[in-house]
Amino acid sequence: MDWNWISSPEAWIALFTLTTLEIVLGLDNIIFVAILAERVKVESRAKARQIGLTIAVGVRVALLFSIVWIMKLTAPLFSLMGHEFSGRDLILIGGGMFLMFKSTREIHVKLEGDEKARTGTAVAATFSSVLIQIILLDIVFSLDSVITAVGVADELAVMVIAVVIAGAFMVVAAGTVSRIVDAHPTVKMLALSFLLLIGMTLVAEGMGQHIQKGYVYFAMGFSVFVEMLNLRVKAKREPVHLRGPSLPDSGEATE
Repeated sequence: MDWNWISSPEAWIALFTLTTLEIVLGLDNIIFVAILAERVKVESRAKARQIGLTIAVGVRVALLFSIVWIMKLTAPLFSLMGHEFSGRDLILIGGGMFLMFKSTREIHVKLEGDEKARTGTAVAATFSSVLIQIILLDIVFSLDSVITAVGVADELAVMVIAVVIAGAFMVVAAGTVSRIVDAHPTVKMLALSFLLLIGMTLVAEGMGQHIQKGYVYFAMGFSVFVEMLNLRVKAKREPVHLRGPSLPDSGEATE
C-alpha cells in the first residue's frame, strides 16, 4: 500500500468522513448481532457478539483487498423484465429477504411467543448455528460498506484504517447495545423494525430502486429520539423501588 497519502489533507478528510460513514453503516450490524446472540446460552452471548463482529471487520478488510473482484460484481449477469441483475444485486436481494424473514420471525416470537417455549421444549440455539447466520449477514452488510468505502476514498490504506476503526467501535459498543435491547422490550421491537426496514431497502437496491440512505437513517434516528423520550417519561413516572437493579452484561450468567 502507498503511504504518501499521510501528507495529504484531502486524504485525512476522506479518512474522517469514511470512518463516520462506516460507524453509521455498522449500527445495523451491531443490532443484528446483538439480537441473534440472545439465541445462545447467556454465558456465551458476549463471546458470540465479539466473534461475530470481529469476523465482520475481517470480511470488510478482505473485500477491500479484493476491490477488482468487487467491481466485477456490478457487471450484469442476466436481464429480467427490463432490469439487468448483477452479482451484487443477487447478494443484496438474498440478504435483504433473509433479514426480513429473521426480523419478522423475531417479532412474531416477541408478540405471540414461541410454541416450543410455551410447551417447555425450547432449547438455546447452538453457538455454531448463530455464528453461521451472523457470518452470512456480515457478508451482505460488508458489501454495502466496502462499496461505500470505494466511493469515498481513493487510497486503499485510508479505506482499511477507516474500516478497522469503525470495527473497533462496533466491538466496544456491542455490549452496551445488547444491554439496552435486553433491558427494554420496546427498544428491541424498534430494533427489529429497523432491521425489517433495512432488509426491504436491500431488496429494493437489488431490484434497481435506489433509496437514499439519508431518508432511512433520518426515520431511524427520529424513531430512536421518540423512544428515548418515552423511556424518560416512563422512568420519571415509575416508583424507584419498582425499577429494579440494572441488568448485568449479557455475557455474564444471571441467577
